[in-house]
Amino acid sequence: MGVRRVMMQAGFDDLADFERRSMTALGVSRDVFVAGSGPGVLIMQEMPGITPQVAAFARMVRDAGFAVYMPLLFGEPGRPFSPAYMLGQTLRMCISREFSLMAAHRASPIVDWLRALAVQVHGACGGRGIGALGMCITGNFALTMMLEPSVRAPVLCQPSLPAIGGPGALHASREDVETVRARLEREDLTLLAYRFEGDKLCPAARFTALEKALGPRFLGRTLPDSAANPDAPLKQPHSVVTNHLINEAGQPTHSAVQEILAFFRARLPA
Repeated sequence: MGVRRVMMQAGFDDLADFERRSMTALGVSRDVFVAGSGPGVLIMQEMPGITPQVAAFARMVRDAGFAVYMPLLFGEPGRPFSPAYMLGQTLRMCISREFSLMAAHRASPIVDWLRALAVQVHGACGGRGIGALGMCITGNFALTMMLEPSVRAPVLCQPSLPAIGGPGALHASREDVETVRARLEREDLTLLAYRFEGDKLCPAARFTALEKALGPRFLGRTLPDSAANPDAPLKQPHSVVTNHLINEAGQPTHSAVQEILAFFRARLPA
């Protein structure tokens, strides 16, 4: 695990160490990849799908003592990243009714389904609650997941929506953000978030807006671009815990993963 290219798997990941379940919420069934035991953590994939790098991060969470639930929201499970794959999935998302890429001040409809899934995950895993981590296109979903009381440990990795509305726009209604802030304060909870300094998909203004909206309950971490894995398939630093992770002790991205795991342990004691 101590090499710079550990996350750069060349071929498909068969996800054989995950159980593929069909789970139904709000009358809609989706495949969910499940692994591990302990408090539940719902991992929401980034574009273009559950790539080998996303699966590798899910295994880190599993191996840290959590039950991982990773719903298939788009793409082909285990397929590696390529520019053509990314373009195809982006075009699909642009016309999807479940993903509102252009919506400022309201969340994508798919978040309703994810909150209903969170109830099931908590029921299956027990404990005080579950974690929810989103990445890129799903990054902001972890914010409005906090409208579900079972979600206690939200993590936003490079939240990239909305695609319009200005860099400081949020993918959530003002009323929902106020409700989340009140809950964070009432229950003494916090929200973790990560981005790279030069990331144009998740600009600094987005973290500024989140900090303004949530106050000290928002814990934003900005990593220098030099901390990104230079061997990633995307050269522009973006994916903190997947494509651009350097999984070596002392590396800022490795430290980010360890902070996330410690956050889950603190908020989701077994």
